[in-house]
Amino acid sequence: MQPTNTFGSFLVAVLSASVAAGSVIPGMAQPQGSFEVKRAANKGFTGRNGPLALARAYHKYGVPVSKTLLKAIDNVHASRGKRSNGIATATPDKDDLEYLVPVQIGTPAQTLNLDFDTGSSDLWVFSTETDAGSSKGHDIYNPRKSTSAKKMHGATWQITYGDQSSSSGDVYTDTVTVGGLTVQNQAVESAQQVSQEFATGKNDGLLGLAFSSINTVKPTSQKTWFDNISGNLDSPLFVADLKHNTPGSYIFGSIPHGAKNVLYAPVDNSQGFWQFSTGSDIGGNFNAIADTGTTLLLASDDLVQAYYQKVPGATNDQQQGGYIFDCSSKLPDFSFTVGSGKITVPGSLINYATASGSKCFGGIQSSGGLDFAIFGDIALKAAYVVFDGGKNQVGWAQKS
Repeated sequence: MQPTNTFGSFLVAVLSASVAAGSVIPGMAQPQGSFEVKRAANKGFTGRNGPLALARAYHKYGVPVSKTLLKAIDNVHASRGKRSNGIATATPDKDDLEYLVPVQIGTPAQTLNLDFDTGSSDLWVFSTETDAGSSKGHDIYNPRKSTSAKKMHGATWQITYGDQSSSSGDVYTDTVTVGGLTVQNQAVESAQQVSQEFATGKNDGLLGLAFSSINTVKPTSQKTWFDNISGNLDSPLFVADLKHNTPGSYIFGSIPHGAKNVLYAPVDNSQGFWQFSTGSDIGGNFNAIADTGTTLLLASDDLVQAYYQKVPGATNDQQQGGYIFDCSSKLPDFSFTVGSGKITVPGSLINYATASGSKCFGGIQSSGGLDFAIFGDIALKAAYVVFDGGKNQVGWAQKS
């Protein structure tokens, strides 16, 4: 999902009315004779800290601990602090319209289900400041109940997405945890106004995962949650593993074992998006962005027309909002290049949802004249998709 100055999530009108620790052994008297104390492995062990062990020995026997030794201890702790990763479940909403991820905000934690969006860079939530009529049915953030919340006085935000859905409000900083990974003092944008699309949708807000350059907070833009956590990850990347009609996941800091033969392409982030160069047999070469906040695969009119020419009876029905076809049709696969390789989106994923009667709505539709394609969830579900902020590249690994 992108702000309106580029493009937002594609919400299909006919389909989206409802859018969108070691154990402790207590001391006890032992009978005479021999006994055995079994040791349990500490699963949280991350390696020995030699300087700390030395300092403890010094302290035990009264030897002064030097400043250089204390610094060495801190260095070990710091390096260990950067070795982490996490995983968060992404549950699809109706018709895979969006994927919702539980996020903990504040102290004590308040859990909201957010839509993770690699096409925008604002972390905003429904809150106690949102109009009661709009927030009905949503879990909301209450900054007054969080001991770690701080108001950013004078800060505001406002974002409008390409489908004209919008939200705006003020800003707090608070603790935000995703998949066991925590960022302190993360900018949390509290919604005071939300459009009807969000009020009637399922998500409790969005967590933007595009580049921080397009965050809308004023007067000073804020870093995304990923940019704030990336320096503490094993690797500064995350992976989208989205699935059809079943929960998938976002993996932060590592690439899952299932991702084999990852194909990479450099990213042009000049517009704040995960944009890369690609091509297809039916559309030539073009630029595309990988966008978890868009449901469909959107491309040029020529490419879309060329694709549906392979589907007998397919028509561009404006009353239905785009290309439709007989639900019994077997759709062809769609392939595109990534670096020196190719990724294939199975035709079964492109048969997106029922339209009317015996007709179905296609998962590939027109981008409306944009100068880049948007590879939304239709394409992303076909692969493990690596968003590598360290090397500024995107990777795609075909799913079997």
